[in-house]
Amino acid sequence: MFKVGIVGCGGVGSMHASCYEALEGVKLAAVASTDEQQLKEIGEKYKIKTYFSAKELIFDPELDIIDICLPTFLHTEYAIMAMEAGKNVFIEKPVCLTPEEADKLLDAQKRTGAKVQVGHAVRFWDEYVWLKNAVENKTYGNLISVNFTRLSPLPAWSWNDWFNDHTKSGSMALDMHIHDTDFIRYMMNAEPDSFKTFVTRTKAGVIDYISTSYNFGDVLISAEACWAMPGNFPFKCAFTARFEDATAVFDTDTLTVYKFDGSTEHPEMKNNLGSSADTGINVSNLGPYYNELKYFIDKLSANEPIEVASLEEAAASLKLVLNEIQSVGGVKI
Repeated sequence: MFKVGIVGCGGVGSMHASCYEALEGVKLAAVASTDEQQLKEIGEKYKIKTYFSAKELIFDPELDIIDICLPTFLHTEYAIMAMEAGKNVFIEKPVCLTPEEADKLLDAQKRTGAKVQVGHAVRFWDEYVWLKNAVENKTYGNLISVNFTRLSPLPAWSWNDWFNDHTKSGSMALDMHIHDTDFIRYMMNAEPDSFKTFVTRTKAGVIDYISTSYNFGDVLISAEACWAMPGNFPFKCAFTARFEDATAVFDTDTLTVYKFDGSTEHPEMKNNLGSSADTGINVSNLGPYYNELKYFIDKLSANEPIEVASLEEAAASLKLVLNEIQSVGGVKI
């Protein structure tokens, strides 16, 4: 039985706590936060140890796993600390902010032998898993093109509003767009041959919308993301995948396959833990978060390497998005 401590108990930390409570082979044992009220509430809810100091939690000798749900600019410091403390580590996405930080994390993993997974949950999202399988198995013939969309209001739920400080989050171009960029690399099992990026910016010059087209041989894939929608705009994630024999359309909750013979299909999804915890963030269900943490625990239990969402994969996706951002002059101009 693995014992896990969560560092950071905001929206994502609360989701992870709900998932751990539902998983076998792991026990949620501790949480750390600088928000005293939040810390008290989650400690009482799960009857677990609480720490005001992340460092104290990381060096708790009873813990086997450290789950880092801190703001992105803090990931590297505490993830390396956890690895050097002999813990296995789960790190929320994006894994860090710069290529240099990514290299430091990879070096720490190599030195310590820690098993590390990064929270690229879209790789575990049932509809996106279905898409990857359809591409690999050529279920509807060869893939021709895909468009990915991810749209959201400006995030208003973060601690000290760190999401909206581009020096701490990397802006939506890194924090949000990376979901689809990472999945595209995973789906195609390759780096793009080329890409072209377009953006819009706030009056302060910070990217608030990004659209990138990627070429993989004859396959064209595009991904757009924005978190500058009005506050009453519902969160939207979607894809339209065009194959030789059909077109698959996913729009936040519904997946439909339109075939050229005039028929339609509605593939059935498992949607584990379909009810969302009251976290205040824009997710409709806990399924992908449950799936990714189950994968992590299963791999630790079997003493097998992390493959689907490894630190190496997260670093490669980070570097691709950063290259996109640099190609248009940086996060802010």
